[in-house]
Amino acid sequence: MVPFLLAFVMLSVLTPWLTRYLGTRVFYLIALLPAAAFAYTLTQTATVTAGGAVKQSIPWIPQLGISLSFRVDTLAWLLALVVTGIGALVLVYCARYFTDDEPSLGRFAALLLAFAGTMYGLVTADDLVIMFMFWEITSVLSYLLIGHYTHKRESRGAALQALIVTTFGGLVMLVGVVMISVASGTTSLAYIVANPVTDTMGTWAVLLILVGALSKSALVPFHFWLPAAMAAPTPVSAYLHAAAMVKAGIYIVARLAPGYADSDGWLPVLVTLGVWTMVVGAWRALRQYDLKLLLAYGTVSQLGFLMIAIGFNTRDTALAGAALLLAHALYKATLFLVVGVIDHRAGTRDWRKLSGIGRNAPALAVIALVAVASMAGLPPLFGFVAKEAVFTSLLDAGVGGSGWGYVALIGTAVGSVLTVAYSIRFFWGAFGTRKEQPATVLHASPWDTLFAPGVLTVATIGLGLFASVLDPLLAPYADTVPGIGTLTEPPYHLALWHGLEPALYLSAVVLLLGAMLFRARRGVSKLQARVPDYIDAGRGYGKAIRSVDRVAARVTHFAQRGGLPQYLGTILSVFVVALGFAAFVNRTWPDSIVLWDYPGQVLIALIMAICAVMAARVGQRMTAVILAGVTGYGLVTLFAFHGAPDLALTQALVESITLVIFVLVLRRLPANIAQHNKPVRRKRRLLIGSLVGLVMGTIGFIALGARDFESIAGALPRLSVDDGHGDNIVNVMLVDIRAWDTMGEVSVLIVVATGVASLLFVSGRNAVVPRLKESRSLRSGANRRRVVADPELSSEGHAVTRQAFLLAGRKNDPSSRSILIEVLVRLLFHPAMIVSIYLLFAGHNLPGGGFAGGLLAGLALVARYLAGGRYELSEAAPIDPGKILGLGVILAVGMAVLSLFFDGIPLESAYFTATVPVLGDLSFGTSTIFDIGVYLVVIGLTYDILRSLGSEIDRQSEADGIGQRPEPDAEAPADSNEPPADTAVGVRIDPQTETSTGGGSQ
Repeated sequence: MVPFLLAFVMLSVLTPWLTRYLGTRVFYLIALLPAAAFAYTLTQTATVTAGGAVKQSIPWIPQLGISLSFRVDTLAWLLALVVTGIGALVLVYCARYFTDDEPSLGRFAALLLAFAGTMYGLVTADDLVIMFMFWEITSVLSYLLIGHYTHKRESRGAALQALIVTTFGGLVMLVGVVMISVASGTTSLAYIVANPVTDTMGTWAVLLILVGALSKSALVPFHFWLPAAMAAPTPVSAYLHAAAMVKAGIYIVARLAPGYADSDGWLPVLVTLGVWTMVVGAWRALRQYDLKLLLAYGTVSQLGFLMIAIGFNTRDTALAGAALLLAHALYKATLFLVVGVIDHRAGTRDWRKLSGIGRNAPALAVIALVAVASMAGLPPLFGFVAKEAVFTSLLDAGVGGSGWGYVALIGTAVGSVLTVAYSIRFFWGAFGTRKEQPATVLHASPWDTLFAPGVLTVATIGLGLFASVLDPLLAPYADTVPGIGTLTEPPYHLALWHGLEPALYLSAVVLLLGAMLFRARRGVSKLQARVPDYIDAGRGYGKAIRSVDRVAARVTHFAQRGGLPQYLGTILSVFVVALGFAAFVNRTWPDSIVLWDYPGQVLIALIMAICAVMAARVGQRMTAVILAGVTGYGLVTLFAFHGAPDLALTQALVESITLVIFVLVLRRLPANIAQHNKPVRRKRRLLIGSLVGLVMGTIGFIALGARDFESIAGALPRLSVDDGHGDNIVNVMLVDIRAWDTMGEVSVLIVVATGVASLLFVSGRNAVVPRLKESRSLRSGANRRRVVADPELSSEGHAVTRQAFLLAGRKNDPSSRSILIEVLVRLLFHPAMIVSIYLLFAGHNLPGGGFAGGLLAGLALVARYLAGGRYELSEAAPIDPGKILGLGVILAVGMAVLSLFFDGIPLESAYFTATVPVLGDLSFGTSTIFDIGVYLVVIGLTYDILRSLGSEIDRQSEADGIGQRPEPDAEAPADSNEPPADTAVGVRIDPQTETSTGGGSQ
C-alpha cells in the first residue's frame, strides 16, 4: 500500500508539469495509477475472502505508538475497489469533459488524483491517527476541488462552507480519536475494534467520532453543504460527492460497528438522524429543476439510508449495508456523469428547458435508465438486491425484539417511496419530450464520453444478475458484527431472487406509491411551497456565520482600536494577566541564585537595557532601529561568550537581515516618529512594558527551578557523534535529532515569504523584475571586458581595461549611489557566496549549517540589491524565488519520504562512509541533503522579500520621481560589436566628442 501512496504523491506533483505538454490527455496517463491500485486490490481477494487481511506497517512515532500501518480486510477491500475503480473511470471521463483551455487544468488534475490517493490511504489505514490525517486531507482537497472556478463567488462560497462544516466535525472527531486511543492504550484501529472500550469514556469517544462521520457524510443537521458543493465541476460531484468523500463517514461507522454498535446512544443517533436525512433529502429532491441539484439531494437521502443499514447492529444489516454502499456508488456516479454529458451537449441542466433528448441520444438515455432503475430498486439490478437485503434485515431485527428495527424499516420505506418519485422525476425531466418545448439541440460529442458511465452501468446489471457471487466476498465483514438475533437460518445471503418474501411485497408497495407520488407532482409541489422558508439548515448556517462575524467585529472593535500601540497593549496585557497569575501561584523556585557568570555579562546586559529604553524614547525612526539592533547584537555577544558560536553566528545574520528590511521600509516613512500624532498614555505604556519585562524575567527564573528529571543535554554529545555522525551538536539536532522541528520552521518561512508578497500584491504577484536589455551582450565572454579610452585614467593616454560588474548600477540616480558600497560589493559578493557554501557543508562538524549559510547568501543578495537596486538583484539571481523555495522544500520533504524506502522512519538519517585517498575518512548523510533544502529555503525567503518588498518600494519611489534616472541608451542590439553608451558605471560618453568624462571605475 505504501508504494502506491508514494506514487500518488509523486505523480500528483508532476501532473501540472505533464499537463503543459499533454493537455487533457494527461487524464488518460494519471488514470493508470488508480487503475493499477484497483488491479492490485483485486489480487488481495483470495486473502480477504478467507477472512484474512493484508498488512503493512512502518514505525513513525514509536514513543506515541503511532506507525504508518495499513490493513486490507473485507471492508477496506470493498472501499479500496470503489475509490480506485471509480476514480480511474472519472479521470478517463475528464479527458473528454474538459478542453485544453480549461483554467488551471493541471492543478485540477493533480488535486483529483491526490484525492484518489488520499481516499485509498484513508480506507486502508489501520492506525487511527494516520486515518484521521487522511480524513482531514480529504477536507482540504475537496475545498480546493469545489472551488476550482475561483472566479465564481458561488464556487468559493460553497468550497468554504464545505471546509468549515467538515472541519468542524473533524475537530470534534479528533477529541474522540484521542480519547479512545488513550482508553485503549493503542492507536491500532483493528485492536480498538476487536477490544472495545465499554466504559463511559469509550461511549463518549465513539459519539464524538460519530459527529465527524455525520458531518463528512452530510447527514442532518450537516446535510446542507453537499447540495451547495454542486458548484464544483461535474466530475468532482461524481467522484467526491457520490462515490468517495461522502463515503468516508459511512466507512468509519462501518469500521467501528463490529465493536461499538451495542454502545449506548449508537443506535438511537444513527437511526434517528438516518431516517430524518433520508426523508428530508428525498423531499427536497422533489422540488429541484436542476438535474445536478436533484441528484445532490438524492445523494443526501441515500446517505441517510446507508447510515441506517451500515450502522444497525446485526449481521444481516451489515451485509445489506455493504451491498448498498457498492450499489449507490455505481448508480449515483453514473447519473452524475450522465448529467455532465447533458450539460455539455445541451448547454443547460434545467430540465424545464430540455425536450427530446431521449430520442436524440438513445445510448445516453439507456445508461441513465439503468442507473435510475437501480436507484429506485427495480429488478434485476444491483440496487434492487441491496434494497431487498436492507428491508429483510430490518424486518428480522424488529421481529427479533428490536424496536429500532421497526422504526428503521418504516423510515426507510417512506424514504424509498420518495426515492422512487424523484428517480422518475429525474429521468422524465432529463429525457422526456415536452410539447410546449422545442426539441433540444445537442452538440456533437465523442462516443467515448459514454465509456465511464457505460462501464458502471454494465457493473450495475452484472452484479444484480450474479449477486450470489458477491455474497462470499462481503460475508466476512458481516460476520464480524455480533447482531441481536435473526429469523433466518442460515444467515441471509445476497441473491436476486429470494422467493415471495415480505420484503418483495414491501418493495412492490414502495414502487407503486412512488409512481403515484410522481403522478401527483403538482399537488406535491403546492404542498412543498407551503413549507416556511426559514426551515432550512443552509439558512441556519448562514445566520450562524454572520453572527460569528458580528461578534468578532464587535470584540475586535472593543479590544483593538487606537492603532498599533493599542493592539500591542491589548496583547501584552493579556500576556501579563495570564502568565502573571500562573507565576503568582507557582510554588517551584530555584534552590540558589547566580546573579552573573562573569562581570562582562553585566556590562552587556546593561548596554542592551539602555539601548532598549532609548529605542523607545528617541524621535527618529532610523535611530530607533539601530538601537533595537544593538540589543540583538548584544545577544550575539552573550551567545559567543557562553560557548554557542552557532547561535551567535545565526543571531548576527538574522539581526543584520532584519535591520536591512527595516531600512527598506523606513525609506517610505517619515524620518521622525509621530510627527502628526504625538504619543499618548505614556504612563500606561510604561507600566505595561515594565510588567511584561517583570513577568518574562520571573518566568525564566521559575523555569530554572522547574526541572523534575535529569536533563538529556549530557547525552547529546554522544548522540551527535554516534547517531548523527557530526561533532556540531546544534546542527546535528537541527537536521537529525529534531529534524521535525526544522521541517516546521521551514514551513513557517515559506508562509512568511508568501504572506509578505500577498500583503504587497493583493491583486497578484508582480512579474519578475526584467533584466537589462544590454546585459546579454555583457555576459558574453567577448564583451564582458571592455576597453574604454579615458585620458584622465591613464597619464599616457593608453586604453584602460575595465570590467562592468554591477550591471544595473547605472539604472540608479547618481546622487543616490555610493562608490564605496559598489566597490565593496564587487569584492565581497562572490567570497560571501563561497563562504556560505562552506558554512553549509562544514556545519555538521563546525559552526555553521544550512540556516547560517543561507542567511549569509541572503545577505550577499541584500548587498547586491543595496548597491544596484532591483535590476541588479535580477542580474544577481535570474531565477524565480518561488522555484528556489520549492526546490528547498522538495529536498527537505524528500528526505522524510526517502527514509521510508530504507525501512526507516521519516527523517531518519542514512549515512554513507568511505575512505578517500588524501581526504581520509568521509561521511555523507541524507541529513546533509536536508540541510541543503534548508539552505535553499532561507535564500529563497530572503530573495522573495527583497524582490517583493524592496522592488515594490523601488517602483513606488520611481513613480514619485525619487531616485529615477533617465533611461540610458538600452536599445542597442545585443549582438552589436560596439558597446552601448554609458555602460561602464562612472563613465559618461559624450555623443558629440566621443570622449569620456567622469570618475572612478566600478
